[in-house]
Parts: sequence; structure tokens; C-alpha cells
Amino acid sequence: MAKVLYVHAKGGPPVGYALPRVAARAEVHLLALSELPAGSAARTRACCASEVAAGDAGADDLVASITCRAREVGADAVVTFSEYAVVAVAEATRLLGLRGAGPAAALARDKRLMRTAWDRQGIPQPHFRPVATLEQLRSATRELQSPLLLKAAWSAGSTAHQIISAPADAPAAWARSRAVMVESARLGYAELHVAGSGEDFIVEEIVTGCAQEWFEGPGWGDYVSVEGVVAQGVFRPVCVSGRMPTVAPFTERAGITPAAVTGEAQAAIVELARRAVDALGLEDCGTHTEIKLGADGRMWVIETAARFGGAMTVPQIEEVFGIDLVGLFTDQLLGGAPDWPARALTPADARGAAGSLVVLAVDGAGEPWPSRHLWDSAAVVESAPVGARSRLRVVEESSLPDGAPVPVYDPAAGANTMAALCLLSADRPQAVVRDFTALVDALPDLLPRHATEGARA
Repeated sequence: MAKVLYVHAKGGPPVGYALPRVAARAEVHLLALSELPAGSAARTRACCASEVAAGDAGADDLVASITCRAREVGADAVVTFSEYAVVAVAEATRLLGLRGAGPAAALARDKRLMRTAWDRQGIPQPHFRPVATLEQLRSATRELQSPLLLKAAWSAGSTAHQIISAPADAPAAWARSRAVMVESARLGYAELHVAGSGEDFIVEEIVTGCAQEWFEGPGWGDYVSVEGVVAQGVFRPVCVSGRMPTVAPFTERAGITPAAVTGEAQAAIVELARRAVDALGLEDCGTHTEIKLGADGRMWVIETAARFGGAMTVPQIEEVFGIDLVGLFTDQLLGGAPDWPARALTPADARGAAGSLVVLAVDGAGEPWPSRHLWDSAAVVESAPVGARSRLRVVEESSLPDGAPVPVYDPAAGANTMAALCLLSADRPQAVVRDFTALVDALPDLLPRHATEGARA
């Protein structure tokens, strides 16, 4: 039986979902760079032939740790679904002579390299500047048109985002973004291979989206993501996922599969994603490409990644289209030629729709809740105002335990302040948007108040 070294770190699809699907194709040996979620640790370990922790190996030692363990277990493939381990695994597989993202993996991780590669190929994107010091940021604010968005070059989950409305805002934005990256690293949400990655940033012009020209119904955000894979250097699109509007500044609230866009619009979106992925020169990896949708058919590529979409994007695709991306990708890494979709799938190919909602302590307009609350998964599932044909679940390993205080939303920290992740199945994409819109408004009434709030009342 083939052997796979599964490198686990935070981020990506839940390990309790992904690892068993790898184990269905091969003998799995787990290399844990972060702790397994308590809710799924036992059943995850039951799928593994062995488990070791990387310990406190620094960035310089991580590739060596991966290659050494792969050789010890005789791995025929090395896989990770974590944004933070993609570059290290790509480098390890290159040294081992195994299939992987290839030497260009960093271009799909470091936003500075990514944007520069697209600039050379004429890929439409927001005007940007790489910045590593406050003085460089000050200079960029004079060269670019405000408002601007400062973001960390190696971040994920919309962390460390700061809007700069005028040059005078630069010092405070710089200090806050750097502080958030330090805190993210403490929480384990940081690049594992590149030392000092929290010091690297880009600043970009904020382009104006126009969701209503792309979607027929209300409640959609003005950007989408194209989910796909690169197989032996060839991009294979799978589908397009939609979004609800972000929470200020640009924190993702919900992803919906499939996106309810027309065939002609989807074709244009997928073609732009193809150009963006091809420009990076990847070899074998999942891809997740975010595209901003503007008026009159304009589009801008925001970023791409050499891995599948995070949160519940991959489980949503399996539920809606019946495609096990994790299993097919495992076959790809083991030298096979799996039957990837011949074209990007559309809503007409789907069996209903599915979406995942990040629970943040803000209302539908992005305003903070007026009082503190405790997380209670049962209360949400039992009383959520969703349609009769919809089914709501809480993703345990991506959620706080019941009784934990819901964090106060921090715009700079983004998804670091999430309380839970909910998964919803419905008969069509617009129903997911409708149900999530209602749920967001209802959450403060469904959740018990924090004890300090009760005392105040």
C-alpha cells in the first residue's frame, strides 16, 4: 500500500475531514506542526499508522524535519492543506523527488512575489507597492491613490488588514498590522518556513466592486473564488464559490458553493483565474484564486494560493458536486491521473448548495454587538431562523467550546476573533445567502449573555 506523510498545521479544511480521505487512499503517517483539534483528535489518530510532532523546530529546520520523516516512513507522497506549511512541503517534495507545488510555490504564498509575477504578465490587479518599513509605506501612500489597504505579505484569513484613508494614517496602521502579526504567530497562524515573514507587507489601492451586476439575487459580496487544481503543470478549474459581503475592513463572513453567476460570467471569471495561476508556474497543487468583481465586467485578481480553499470550501464541494478533492489530489500526488472535471462546474451541475459562516460578534451591517455573549452550538442549531429545506450544523473543531465567551470583533485581527464556523445545506445558492443573512441578525438573541452583562442588566 502507498504511504503518505500528512503534514498538519492550522488552516485549510478541517483535519478531521481531510485526513480520513487521504487514509482511504494510502497508509498515513502524521507529522503534526500544531496540535490536533480536541474534538476530532481521537478519530483522526485512528486513521494514522504513526504520529510524531515536529516540536520546536525553527523555520530553517522545518524542511529538514519533513524530508527526514518522509524518508523514515518511506513516503510516496507528502501532503499538506495548510497555508502556513505549503512552501515548506513544496521544498521538501522537491528535495525528495516527489510530486508537489514545485519551486514556484512561494509565488503563490508571498503576496509581493505573486503580484510582481502578475504585473509582468499584465494580469489585472489593484495597483500595489511592497513595503518593509514605515518610510516605504509613507512613500507608497504618496504614489498610490487613496484609500489604500495595508496587508501582510504572508498572512491568511484577512488578518493584519488596515485601511489607510490618508497618508497621516500610515504610522498607526503600520504599528497595528505589525502587532497583529505578532499575535497571529503566537496563536499559530503564521508562516512556518520563512523566518521574519511577519515583517513583510504590501499596500494596494482599494478597487470598487459591484456585486449586483454579477448576481441576480441580493446579499452577495463583490468577489468570488475559483477552486481548482494544477495537475502536472496544467490548471484544472473545478467550480466558482461566492461570498457574502465582508466585514470591515475585509474579513470574510461566509462562502457559498456554487456561486450563482451566469454561464457567460463564470466563463470570464474562470479564464482570468487560469491566466493568474498559469503565470505562477505551479506543478501539482490545489488552487484557490480570489477575484474582485466590478462594474461593466471589470475584474481584478486579489490573490491565489497553492492549496485548496480553507474553512469548509472543500467539504462544500463534495456535498454539492460529489467530488472528493482530497482523495483525487492524493491520487495525483501518488503518481496517478485522476478524473478531474473536464470544465468548471456550474450551478446547473450542483445538487443544491452549501455554505459556511464565520461567527463574528458583529451584525449584518458590520456593527459590534451591543453586549457580550457566550457560544452555545445547540441553541444556534435548534433555533436558527433557516428555511424548512435547509440544514444547519456547527463545525466543532473550528469552533469554541460551548460556554466560551464570543470574542469582541477586532477589525485588524480578522478571522482571529471568530467564535465558530457553521455549515448550512440548502436547495439553492440564494437560499444559503438568505438563511445566513437571517442567522447573522438573530445570533445575539439566540446566544446567552455573558455573566458580566447579566450583572450589568
